[in-house]
Amino acid sequence: MSPRYDGLEGPKFVQYFAPIIKALKDMGGSGRPGEVTDRVAADLGVTDAERSELTGSGVVRFDNRVAWARFYLAKAGIIDASRRGVWTLTDRGRTLPELSHRDAYALFKDVHSQFQEPAEGEPGEPSDTDTDAPSEESAIATGPNHRVQVIEALMSLPPGGFEAFAQRLLREAGFQGVTVTGRSGDGGIDGNGILEVNPLVSFKVLFQCKRYSGSVGPGAVRDFRGAMAGRADKGIIITTGTFSSDARKEAVRDGVPPIELVDGEKLVDMLEGLELGLEPVNAYRIDRSFFDQFRG
Repeated sequence: MSPRYDGLEGPKFVQYFAPIIKALKDMGGSGRPGEVTDRVAADLGVTDAERSELTGSGVVRFDNRVAWARFYLAKAGIIDASRRGVWTLTDRGRTLPELSHRDAYALFKDVHSQFQEPAEGEPGEPSDTDTDAPSEESAIATGPNHRVQVIEALMSLPPGGFEAFAQRLLREAGFQGVTVTGRSGDGGIDGNGILEVNPLVSFKVLFQCKRYSGSVGPGAVRDFRGAMAGRADKGIIITTGTFSSDARKEAVRDGVPPIELVDGEKLVDMLEGLELGLEPVNAYRIDRSFFDQFRG
């Protein structure tokens, strides 16, 4: 990704301000983080190899930079960060002319000036060393990013432990009779369960667990679909990493059974919703932008 950045001012994530705004406009004004990130990657021609590059802390570098860009756009009032899990353009964002890099850098400096003397828990200046981006839930980080910590915890599990985690997660999500097969040479199938839609309709589901830090490609989706042929109604691939854009297309390709894809981002969303392994903590933090509107 460096050739797109060479010679430009500011942290490397500044280059994604304009592409994020464009992607959201093209998507009708809003989108889930993974959808927006995929759209930006496609628009910029980011390769699967680039999307698999990791920072020193094990976070996907491209996704992390896009997340940092979102953080600054939210603080600038261009993206509404109030609804967790959805990025939405504000009125300002929808009417904002296309940003040049000079404009984007000026925007960065204006927002960053608020953090020249960061209070406890607020981010200092992001550097080109790819510091982990602030969490999705707040436009100001309130402590260690719990989403990163969850993925780190899952990555530290042994293979059998991650399979057992997936079993528990599916049970909590309403699946019945969830079993971990634990067999090698079974086409990558790690377990199965029953999803009961209503008393009259149920589906047998096979699942596969991939404790990856990088990106899962389309070949893995095709192989899993081949392994489940004639054995189940639906399939789920669960990973701590991401899925490439080609993998997502393969999962919903016409004429073949669809495969549900659960990436690291969706995993954390599910754990938050189920309050599984995560304890919600309520706290108040001053929103200085609210008071700024009364300064005249």
